[in-house]
Amino acid sequence: MTDTLWYTRCPVPTASGLAHSLGWLGATAADSGLKFEVLQDAGPELAGFHFSHELAGLIREGGNVPALAARAQGSPTRLIGLTWIDEAQAILVGPDSQVATAAELAGLRIGVPAWAQDRARSFPRAMALHGFANALRSGGLTLADVRVTEIGVERDPQVRTEIQQRRRSVTWGVEELLDGSVDAIYVKGARAQEVARAHGLRVAIDLDATATKRLRVNNGTPRPITVHQELLDTRPEVVVGFLAQSLRAADWAAGNLDGVREVLQRETLSGPEGVAAAYGADFHRDLHPSLSAERLELLGAQQQFLYTHGFLATDFDLESWVEPEPLAQARALVAAGTVAA
Repeated sequence: MTDTLWYTRCPVPTASGLAHSLGWLGATAADSGLKFEVLQDAGPELAGFHFSHELAGLIREGGNVPALAARAQGSPTRLIGLTWIDEAQAILVGPDSQVATAAELAGLRIGVPAWAQDRARSFPRAMALHGFANALRSGGLTLADVRVTEIGVERDPQVRTEIQQRRRSVTWGVEELLDGSVDAIYVKGARAQEVARAHGLRVAIDLDATATKRLRVNNGTPRPITVHQELLDTRPEVVVGFLAQSLRAADWAAGNLDGVREVLQRETLSGPEGVAAAYGADFHRDLHPSLSAERLELLGAQQQFLYTHGFLATDFDLESWVEPEPLAQARALVAAGTVAA
């Protein structure tokens, strides 16, 4: 049985990230007699568990590409929650490009990061492909209507986690776009907005402005919360407590936009303008995890895209991955006011 509650997350708005920043996750672990450790602060020998999720005691809230890829390869995880936060997805073109609509992408060279050493770590490629697929779909086109141009990605061996890799990945493709090697790139998030402005790049398609959520499905939309099966089996009360504190943090965030933005600036290594541009003024009102039918359907759309394009080792039954009981119990605790402060 594990003696440590491990936590790993991505640099984006999440209720669990806020609960961690507020000290609530560590307190929950301590109340249960467990140590509390954050994977991003651990040594390099543990960093790979952010992608494989094979560390007993681990709860992960992060991009769905590594989570789905790990499950497809047999990682013993369960899906216990989903969040949805739009985070400035866009197709960028060069400052002199005349492209202004999705239909005008036809025939152009789109920059897509090369494959990494495995499927889970290839999430930047998956993000770009699905971002472009969604943009093209809004204009009545498909990936067959553009020329996929691989961007050679120099990966620093010291960049061990998804958080660190994503902080670097916001600049992938900028050089190629500026030197004319590609005609368009996909970006998302707070740092991406700042990088685009710094280089004078122009937003050709704003995916956040699309009318349907289906056209915004990607690595972070929806974002899964997953738990190692051993922790769920042996210490279910800890999993419930983790979710209850996340729900409390979401309640706190709904009335504390400035506080949430301060946390995000530290998480994303972005300034106030970048955070505001990426997430807007209302995102803090809906950070609560759920397992709604809509979110599960949208995750299913992402799963099928990833399987079709080779990011999953095998297909699997999404419904059998879901474990709704911990979230239901956490909601009951919050509603009863019995969550430890």
